[in-house]
Amino acid sequence: MTNSATKFGILVFASIAAVTVSLVPPANADSSCSSGGMKNVAYAPDAKKDIVDTAIAAGNFKTLVAAVQKAGLVETLKGDGPFTVFAPTDEAFAKVPKATLDALLNDKAKLTQVLTYHVVAGSVKASDVVKLKSAKTVNGQSLSISATKNGVKVGNAKVLKTDISASNGVIHVIDTVLLPKFK
Repeated sequence: MTNSATKFGILVFASIAAVTVSLVPPANADSSCSSGGMKNVAYAPDAKKDIVDTAIAAGNFKTLVAAVQKAGLVETLKGDGPFTVFAPTDEAFAKVPKATLDALLNDKAKLTQVLTYHVVAGSVKASDVVKLKSAKTVNGQSLSISATKNGVKVGNAKVLKTDISASNGVIHVIDTVLLPKFK
């Protein structure tokens, strides 16, 4: 497995982790981070669990977990890290047209590109994310980042929850699946 795929896998599972903390926006931004459709999601903080186990325990990342399994990234996500995962919820995956999602799940190379596009090497906490304009993903492409009074966006996804700790990284929950430029 490639180093990119490994890092991506870890990042994806990290997003299912446990602790919810508000983003600390820049001085010109509102301090709230909308919870969107996440009101009923319970994260059980347990930084001793790796990203995979944290994601499974969260229960709102079933599609993400299935995609990581399909891409063969489970072992990677149980690795050391650290990684930062921008993890789309099941609701985020439900926004992807069924034909598009089915096509991705049946194309391991493209699925891996999508998953690794959600992962950044290192542990980047919310207080650091809001200071960035972009971040290079494990996929090799960069994601734009913007923090405003309306919240924080990574690419076209709104950040719903932040700083969910796992033993091998940190997860930030997002409301949209990010699609890279396919190689």
